[in-house]
Amino acid sequence: MNDIDAWVWWLVGAAALGIPLVVTAMPEFGMLAVGAVAAAVVAGLGLSAVIQVLAFVVVSVALIAVVRPIATRHDRQRPQLATGIDALKGRQAVVLERVDGSGGRIKLAGEIWSARSLDTGRAYDVGQEVDVVDIEGATAIVI
Repeated sequence: MNDIDAWVWWLVGAAALGIPLVVTAMPEFGMLAVGAVAAAVVAGLGLSAVIQVLAFVVVSVALIAVVRPIATRHDRQRPQLATGIDALKGRQAVVLERVDGSGGRIKLAGEIWSARSLDTGRAYDVGQEVDVVDIEGATAIVI
């Protein structure tokens, strides 16, 4: 196997590692594919098979050791922009119909919502501003 064949085989290996990357969405396959491309470059320079394998291993392990923890940390972060019912929690609303522990109506973010007070003994009168602390189904829980 001559030098040209070696770099071609490394590129074939990189492409082969790209297929499971796309199918499984596991970034580790992409990092191994980059290692194979590095080995192809080393093979293209005419260096020995041992150095090619070392380039593959070093680049792949370095990428997995550095990029994977960063990607995992990024994946665990909560989104910066709250959407859906999470965006409604903490907002103020205006009471349209008396709200107590058994129910009522509020205007929240331009929409009319059913509501009930968090403290069942507390009631809020029409026109009063309340804070939304939670959403349970289609009912806002207010204080």
